[in-house]
Amino acid sequence: MGQFSFEHCFEIDTLKRLIAQHQHLFRHQSLADLYYRGEKLSVTAIELGQQQQMCPTVLFVGGVHGVERIGAQVVLAFLTSLLNRLPWDTHLQQLLQHVRLAFVPVANPVGFLRGSRGNGNNVDLMRNAPIDSDEDVTFLVGGQRISPKLPWYRGKAGMELETEVLVNYVKQLQHQSSSVIALDAHSGFGLLDHVWFPHAHTRQPFEGMGYIYRLMQLFESGYPHHGHYRLAPQSQFYRTHGDIWDYLVATNSSEKPLIPLTLEMGSWAWVRKNPRQLFNFPGYFNPQQSHRHQRILRRHVVLMQFLIDAAYAQIIEQTTPAQLIHLTQQANRFWSKKG
Repeated sequence: MGQFSFEHCFEIDTLKRLIAQHQHLFRHQSLADLYYRGEKLSVTAIELGQQQQMCPTVLFVGGVHGVERIGAQVVLAFLTSLLNRLPWDTHLQQLLQHVRLAFVPVANPVGFLRGSRGNGNNVDLMRNAPIDSDEDVTFLVGGQRISPKLPWYRGKAGMELETEVLVNYVKQLQHQSSSVIALDAHSGFGLLDHVWFPHAHTRQPFEGMGYIYRLMQLFESGYPHHGHYRLAPQSQFYRTHGDIWDYLVATNSSEKPLIPLTLEMGSWAWVRKNPRQLFNFPGYFNPQQSHRHQRILRRHVVLMQFLIDAAYAQIIEQTTPAQLIHLTQQANRFWSKKG
């Protein structure tokens, strides 16, 4: 599970297979063409559902870091389930008349082939956006421009192609949508599964946290026995330069809500249960026991389906300005106590 060849990259092959088998059920486009060792790769976006009218959108992103393969696999497994259900699931068919679902399952395909966190230029895409922390960050981890040979390299001035096309795609979705909820799947932090939201570059509260607080209330009441996520601003754990979602929030000129969530799966728990994973680099970020891998693919389906159902119910759109003010006050009190 170190270096991967083009012919044996499971995630890229799975995405190709889904397009070949189910392309009559969705729209897909290449956001960017990339080349690695003479092979042409694509940052691919897939969309299901409403296209003609303004509607809520839910975006699922995976594979921003090439070594965190489980993130892309969770997104691909959920997409596969939806496509297999779509021919017979009348509820899903009805939902997709009113909601747009978008997927970028492998945002960093060259990183997957290289088995690296960064892209082909060794740039960490989640440190690459043009936004700086307003206070000192942890050495290296918060993003650095010392050398591409060191981890968490931000790159030189300007965005990498993969970063740029993801940013532009989110802005395109905003233009077409009444709201956008994004879930970006990662792994590698702690023993628990976290769901982070902006900001990563500052301790200042995110203006959309009232919406997130409302979603948290609904999730916890609707699924009271599924509360294994720790939901909080990323800045409560550490701050970084160059966070893509922070940049999108900071440059958002639309009045339409953008609600970015980062699912950070707690890979340390997998290492604790199987310490032999420490002897190979991907083992720090991915479950390597078959039964545990299957469990992780199932584990987050409830959360992902909840986000779709919340969009269908137009929870964001139906929140009045007065309600949002009250929710934001509650959210500030709640997360200031947690910080």
